[in-house]
Amino acid sequence: MAKGYWVAHVDVRDPERYKDYVATAKPAFERYGAKFLARGGEYQAMEGTGRSRNVVIEFPSMQAALDCYNSEEYQAAKAIRITVADAEMVIIDGYEG
Repeated sequence: MAKGYWVAHVDVRDPERYKDYVATAKPAFERYGAKFLARGGEYQAMEGTGRSRNVVIEFPSMQAALDCYNSEEYQAAKAIRITVADAEMVIIDGYEG
């Protein structure tokens, strides 16, 4: 079974309140087996417009990635995030070759 991935590009407008989003999202990430592969850090925008924060999260499956996003726990976190950051996010199916 292929893994699922969240890929997000974020500009945080309020770093202090963004910490509330992170704390609120943590239970959903734990419940659905999230593994952070990239979380902020240095980056080079090679094409297009970059955002200041880039995140890649691996899940055991595409369904787990979708279930996490749609969970009550994550939706509570999202309600905070949309007030303190601008983001684009996609959920993609992993490639197994």
